[in-house]
Amino acid sequence: MKKHSIKKLYYSISEVSKITDLEQYVLRYWESEFEQLKPSKNRAGNRIYTNRDIQLILFIKKLLRDERYTIEGAKQVLKNWSPEAETGEQLELISVPPKAPKIKDEKLRNDMIELKKFLEGLLEKMK
Repeated sequence: MKKHSIKKLYYSISEVSKITDLEQYVLRYWESEFEQLKPSKNRAGNRIYTNRDIQLILFIKKLLRDERYTIEGAKQVLKNWSPEAETGEQLELISVPPKAPKIKDEKLRNDMIELKKFLEGLLEKMK
């Protein structure tokens, strides 16, 4: 399978919140619960998330919200999780919420549109 990359290397917590359709406080809480989720921080002390972090967040979201795992159960599943694994199950998790919020910042909006197109294309190729 051909590897694709998203142009942006790092995302702020507000961007990740919009991409994953999760509140920022949920993302911060999950950091305290899941040892695999440890975004770096920039010089100002703000969290910066990578594409791998976003994949992990979407996987955790699927486990907790869709598959109804408890946090402890999800921790057990995550012991064997790898974002590099090229299985349909894990790549399927890369998705943008169908109803994206209105973004006023034009550059951020364009970045989100580009990310959405990339992810939709990736999912289409997997089918």
